[in-house]
Amino acid sequence: RYAQILFLSCVSCVSSGGAAGPRLNNNQLYKFSYTTEVLVDRAKGSKEGSAGYRISSDVNVNLVWRDPSSKDNQLIQLAISNVRIDHATHRSEKKNVLHGSTAESVLGKTKLAALTKPFLLHLKNGKAKAFYSYWAEPATIKNLKRGLASLLQVQLNTGKVIENDVSGRCTVEYKAVKGQVTRTKILETCKTAETGFTTHSQVLGVSRKSSSVTTFTLEDGFIHSAVAEETHSLAVNARRSAAATVVSRQTFTFVGTEAGPLEAAGKDVAGVVKSIDAKLAAVGIVAEKVKSQCKGCPSLFEHWQTQQKQLEPASLSKATAPRSFLALLQSIRKASKGEILTVLKSASKTSLPQVVDAVTSSQTDASLDAMLEFLNFTDAKGLVLQERFLYACGFASHPNERMLQVLLDISKGKIGSTDIKESVVIIMGALVHKLCQKGGCNLPTVVQVKKLILDGPGSTQVESEVQMYLLALKNSLLPEAIPIFTKYAESEVGAYSTIALTALQRYNVNLMTDAVKQTVNRVYHQNRRVYEKNVRAAAADVILSSNPSYMEVKNLLLSIGHLPHEMNKYMLSKIQDILHFQMPARSRFYRYILLPFIVYYIFGSSSAFSGFMAQSADVTSTYSLDILYSGSGIMRRSNMNIYGASKGAMLHGLQVAIEAQGLESLIAATPDEGEGDLESFAGMSALLFDVQLRPVTFFKGYSDLMSKMFSMTGDPINVVKGLILLTDHSEVIQLQSGLKASAEFQAGLAIDISGGMEISLWYRESKTSVNNRGALVLTGNVTVDMDFMRAGVEVSFEMEASLDFITTVQFSNYPFLVCMQMDKTTFPFSEYLTKYESVPSGKSAVSHKSRKQLVPGSEFPLHQENSNMCKKVFDSSW
Repeated sequence: RYAQILFLSCVSCVSSGGAAGPRLNNNQLYKFSYTTEVLVDRAKGSKEGSAGYRISSDVNVNLVWRDPSSKDNQLIQLAISNVRIDHATHRSEKKNVLHGSTAESVLGKTKLAALTKPFLLHLKNGKAKAFYSYWAEPATIKNLKRGLASLLQVQLNTGKVIENDVSGRCTVEYKAVKGQVTRTKILETCKTAETGFTTHSQVLGVSRKSSSVTTFTLEDGFIHSAVAEETHSLAVNARRSAAATVVSRQTFTFVGTEAGPLEAAGKDVAGVVKSIDAKLAAVGIVAEKVKSQCKGCPSLFEHWQTQQKQLEPASLSKATAPRSFLALLQSIRKASKGEILTVLKSASKTSLPQVVDAVTSSQTDASLDAMLEFLNFTDAKGLVLQERFLYACGFASHPNERMLQVLLDISKGKIGSTDIKESVVIIMGALVHKLCQKGGCNLPTVVQVKKLILDGPGSTQVESEVQMYLLALKNSLLPEAIPIFTKYAESEVGAYSTIALTALQRYNVNLMTDAVKQTVNRVYHQNRRVYEKNVRAAAADVILSSNPSYMEVKNLLLSIGHLPHEMNKYMLSKIQDILHFQMPARSRFYRYILLPFIVYYIFGSSSAFSGFMAQSADVTSTYSLDILYSGSGIMRRSNMNIYGASKGAMLHGLQVAIEAQGLESLIAATPDEGEGDLESFAGMSALLFDVQLRPVTFFKGYSDLMSKMFSMTGDPINVVKGLILLTDHSEVIQLQSGLKASAEFQAGLAIDISGGMEISLWYRESKTSVNNRGALVLTGNVTVDMDFMRAGVEVSFEMEASLDFITTVQFSNYPFLVCMQMDKTTFPFSEYLTKYESVPSGKSAVSHKSRKQLVPGSEFPLHQENSNMCKKVFDSSW
């Protein structure tokens, strides 16, 4: 207590006259104790304690120089000594990687010497103006010193300021109350050189909540103690239990004083620093990057050899596939172009498509260069690998301008396959959307591609090319494309109209102008010409999803009963679905309008139904099934959608649409109005995670239809198959202590979507199927790696699931029988927690926890009418 009183009496304290910050006296050495610790764990903590470590030391502080004209302009010296390194929480001897060690054995002699070498801090009005140390010192050591120096910044009056410290340039709020100052750093304002990346989709993304509070206890206006606590919690938006937290604490406590060195003479700080040690330099107080070196880590090729079996097609429905995909992706991100090419060239023919997925998804310059050298787009035989590359670009979590430029260059060159040419342009649209979302709409390459796809539909008369450009625009969601879609909505070509209308439905309702709505209403009500049923159905979807007016809804309802037979039933089913599910917030408004108009005696087999797949506090998943038949009983359009919603954000996870036309001649039936001249056609279109993919054709033309009718096996046709990087979040969290935490969250999905269509003229039965198989793995790692000690936590979960949608139609009699089935199989779900600590000597400690459960399968409920139909279809006695 005597030492404390002596210390305080020696300090020029803050008074109402007002020092801006603490002032040190000449010829005094101030002694402090200092500890900094870091802990990592899952968000809720765990019984066995967090992983992490604590660095403790003594710190001597003395005044080196003061500006004679300003007492608040000071140069001070700090010297760390008596360094100890321990675990942050209690460990048994078996799990204590630091047992029997010393600071020197952990840090090494060189690093310990650097840490204990004195350094200088220039304080002006309580703020750090310069930090002086040695360039030759390891970055980790300089950062620890910066963390201590930053703790000495304090403002003695309430207010908000911008400060530079180890965390970067940050907005800081001070609150001063009798003898205490609280400093709250607004971490989201901090600007640093190290930037990470995250997934563009909020539903699939990762959220971080951070806080940093330092409490200074003051006596007579000077620091008695400083206690800082900083917390960062990261959670997966779709499953917030998959979360990790890093906590950093600093404690700086006054111990006493003793006689110290005299103040140095000099006119300015720079001259004084040079006179003390010419090697001292202003190295900046903001933390510098630390390159982590992995000692003993396998090369990319060695890593590939351990993972390749899990990436064979036979394993793609198992969780081992996306887990190996994520592990390989991390290795690829650290590899050179040459190393990546070695793996591509050594992979088996069957595993190569999965390697292409991993290499492209890594999104590094080296990986993109390797893919460009490996793929030959002039070779039509390489279609599978080329399309896997393009789809991986479309699903890219954080594409850059160069990736778009690469696709633009490919589109201008010779391409061996027409399908690939279409995919290149369609995927460019998806990249334009993602880059515009990040504020890159005015980048030179984006501007070029925007012009290409906006001018595209009007630049060609080839139907497939017009569709290609329209699909690219559908992916881009450019507001400038709305007039183009409005124009093509009234096209005489049904395919153009359908693409245009389904694209308009994806836009924000605020962009649906009166002119757009008038056009869509003209299409539905056929004011200018007759349209195909599926075009009118698409127009109805746009009307109902675009905040329709009273008269729009009334006119739509009045049309029911005057439409082609099956469309009457489809529209009635659509309205009933809205009433019971889709728009609860507007249900009173809709009921008021609709109830007087609903005609319950309309017969038919077409239907529309929506329901919940899963509901939780984090995410709500819904599905919708729409199916429209021709009057002859042949399916005209089948549309399955799955959506995910989280915290106000929406993700269109999946859309599989099967369309068929011109098949009435097979059963000697009469086509519906406006559909007598349609060419025989059946195909499938898929939209996956907000990215429209190239449509797949089952058959086109009567001769193609007949040849495939007799060779039809019922086996599904693959629409999309591969490995997709769903979640991709990477950041370096600079802690105020000078330590750094790296956070990596990735989710990988192995997916196989296929569809098929069978028609039996003998049994007068048709069957369409959409089969979805998938395995999902998410891993989240938060690691503090100081190169002399490493601590971290990994949270992860995995699941394997399948979802089938089958429609069976018996058209031997009218009304024909339709049975729709949507089945989810029982699937396993597993969660894991791993914590680890290690030191350079090789000693390590790892703890594992897991929880597994089976999620029961189910058949998703559709409307009662469908259930009654299914009983008749599958009742052999009927």
